[in-house]
Amino acid sequence: MLIPTLISHSSRLCICLTVMLLSSWCATASAAEENAEPANTPTAEQLRFFETKIRPVLAESCVDCHSADLAESDLRLDTLVGMLDGGKAGPAIVPGKPASSLLITAIGYQDGTLQMPPDGKLSKQAIADLTKWVEMGAPHPESGEAAKMPRKSNIDLEAGRAHWAFQPVVKPEVPAVSQPEWVKNPIDAFILHALDAQQMTPLPAPDKRTLIRRATFDLTGLPPTPDEINAFLADESPEAFERVVNRLLDSPHYGERWGRHWLDVARYADSNGLDENVAHGNAWRYRDYVIESINSDKPYDQFLREQLAGDLLANEGDYRKRNEQLVATGFLSLGPKVLAEVDSAKMEMDIIDEQLDTLGRSLMGLTLGCARCHDHKFDPVAQADYYAMAGIFKSTQTMESFKIVAKWNENAIPSPEQEARLAEQQAKLDAKKKEVEALVAAATTSLKERLKEGEALPEKPETQFTAEEQQQLKTLREAQQQLEANMPVLPTAMSVKDGKIEDIPIHIRGSHLTLGETVERGFPQVIDIPVENKVPADESGRLELSNWITHPEHPLTARVMVNRIWRWHFGEGIVTTPDNFGLQGAKPSHPELLDWLASTFIEKGYSLKEMHRLMMLSQTYQLSSERDPVRAETDPDNKYYWRFNARRLEAESIRDAVLAVSETLDREMGGNLLNVKNREFVFNHESKENVDYNFTRRSIYLPVIRNHLHPVFSLFDYADASVLNGDRQTSTVATQALFLMNSPFLEEQTEAYANWLINQEEDMFARIDLLYEKSYGRLPTDEERARLESFLQQFPTVWRQDHPEADDAAVTVASWQALCHAVLAANEFTYLR
Repeated sequence: MLIPTLISHSSRLCICLTVMLLSSWCATASAAEENAEPANTPTAEQLRFFETKIRPVLAESCVDCHSADLAESDLRLDTLVGMLDGGKAGPAIVPGKPASSLLITAIGYQDGTLQMPPDGKLSKQAIADLTKWVEMGAPHPESGEAAKMPRKSNIDLEAGRAHWAFQPVVKPEVPAVSQPEWVKNPIDAFILHALDAQQMTPLPAPDKRTLIRRATFDLTGLPPTPDEINAFLADESPEAFERVVNRLLDSPHYGERWGRHWLDVARYADSNGLDENVAHGNAWRYRDYVIESINSDKPYDQFLREQLAGDLLANEGDYRKRNEQLVATGFLSLGPKVLAEVDSAKMEMDIIDEQLDTLGRSLMGLTLGCARCHDHKFDPVAQADYYAMAGIFKSTQTMESFKIVAKWNENAIPSPEQEARLAEQQAKLDAKKKEVEALVAAATTSLKERLKEGEALPEKPETQFTAEEQQQLKTLREAQQQLEANMPVLPTAMSVKDGKIEDIPIHIRGSHLTLGETVERGFPQVIDIPVENKVPADESGRLELSNWITHPEHPLTARVMVNRIWRWHFGEGIVTTPDNFGLQGAKPSHPELLDWLASTFIEKGYSLKEMHRLMMLSQTYQLSSERDPVRAETDPDNKYYWRFNARRLEAESIRDAVLAVSETLDREMGGNLLNVKNREFVFNHESKENVDYNFTRRSIYLPVIRNHLHPVFSLFDYADASVLNGDRQTSTVATQALFLMNSPFLEEQTEAYANWLINQEEDMFARIDLLYEKSYGRLPTDEERARLESFLQQFPTVWRQDHPEADDAAVTVASWQALCHAVLAANEFTYLR
């Protein structure tokens, strides 16, 4: 979005005020470096991308002809060195330069003399992945420091279990500290103990206005109202903040905010993406399930069991519970799928791989997908472990059909009343069909008698029925068609169920065409806990998997989740790679604190709300976010939590906060806003989007369309809905500031905000105070009041130059709209301190 070339006088004045209010929006965009060499030290995420997206394609489509066994044209594609050295035609890849890479040219069929694979072009997704990989600098396990990692042909389980994340969770003693009076709960003791070791001290607490704004956005994703702020200010008791936290946890908006966090992990989307971007018309039921579960403080272990095996859990004959548990299994079905893949066996294994990758990283912080083609390069996960788990999902029906365009499975979730109506209508239809059959039989008998008497056989025997018989038949068939048209349609949900039960063989190099030894269904052997690992011969094993993952002695499940909760509260995880607890992931900054939190989480019945209370009522959460140059010199990244991490609001909170302060937010919960029918394309034949975003509901209810996000989402670092993401990144680019200054959305909402302020207060200074308190949670300083008063005095004269016909009422609205717009475009509105 560009600033218009011609800017009116009034707009120029508004922009000046905006610049005055903006604290420091950095609009520097760094140019991408052109790598001549592969990435020196690939990140864990880059290696995961290679192992899950690139290696399987190379293994299936390239290395049969380009490997140590057979290097056609002297080219090897089974090693990084082979790709860099290339063959007779030159290097296969130039890291960072896909346009200069022969591999990309060949797979794109851009040159009639160089087209690989020769027996058919790769899928669009595979080409896009390979291009992206080269663009990234061709990260590979052989490059940089990763080359120094020991390669494991045989997994040493005992050595693997020595890694901190596979060690049992043991609740440590709370340490002694230098300032015990500072400690509000054990969290503070662990934090202060680490600070003591660095000879550092934490910052003091912020003012109460900052604290309630922080807590309200943190738990609900919305700003506090002036009444809520003033009630907190008036409460001088030691329990005042605790009461605020409890009130926010009881708000239905809490589930919307924290449900959105989980949906990032669940890679939630309302469309499939990839090759066939068709609508997930019933995905919203899973989203609402998540919100309701979190609002009700459903124990986390139960939450996981329902998502992995809800269809297999007991429901005591309660249809609501049955339907809820079926909807929960949508977690396994939400991933993107290549629905037009001609090879159904490949499609199925790719879907299973996506499920395993999601399950591993979301629930255990393990990159299981890296063991599809071979033993995991770094973690103690054997290829046999991968296919033991893959067999569980091979025995699960995720897809209704693999025929192009493939369809995912949906299960009916009716109420007893809906089932009764359907049965009643079906009975009427069956009775009508019998009447038709009886009439046809009788008329046919009559016709046969007439034929015996010498009548000629008609071309259409039915036309030889008597007029009365034909009229009766017409009436009956019309009634039958009416019944069929009015047949109730039962609600359905994206969900899974047990399918054909089978163990599967190891796929050599990840290829479903080259099979090895069959592996019994089971779980990764490195995690040794006292639970029955044997999967029943007549069941998929998902129920056993859900019990294994949620076992209290599982070393990863509780650790991973408390780390996620900590990251979403404090802006950085104790483990800074929340989706990877393996050897390529980060080590915990405070390992004892992590284990204390995990143990406490289990002890408190896996209650998320108890963890919120624990973290938010700590002194650590209630620190100022101000920067201190002395402390920053010792700990510039705030690794030791000497202050609270200031951070920008997420895309959803920015949009929702604008709607909230302008009093246009529709707070209705739940339901479907996707105006495209289930399994229909979200783009029409002209590639124009069919989806409507014109709602003032909370952002969590807006459709999430893969490959084409809502403009606000894409600008402000929304999670990639095609993959799980427990660690959203924050960028700072000029287009974000331009959006806040120029977008029609902000124009519309600030006009509504201005009208609301004008109707609320007659006095100019009272309006200014209300504007600041609603927007920033604080009152303006005397200097700010004077500055805004000057703006409001100057603006009408300047604005009338462009609008000479405007009356006084229009001038007043325009003045306050410009002021509201400037306030909402400032950093203070979009940042949490």
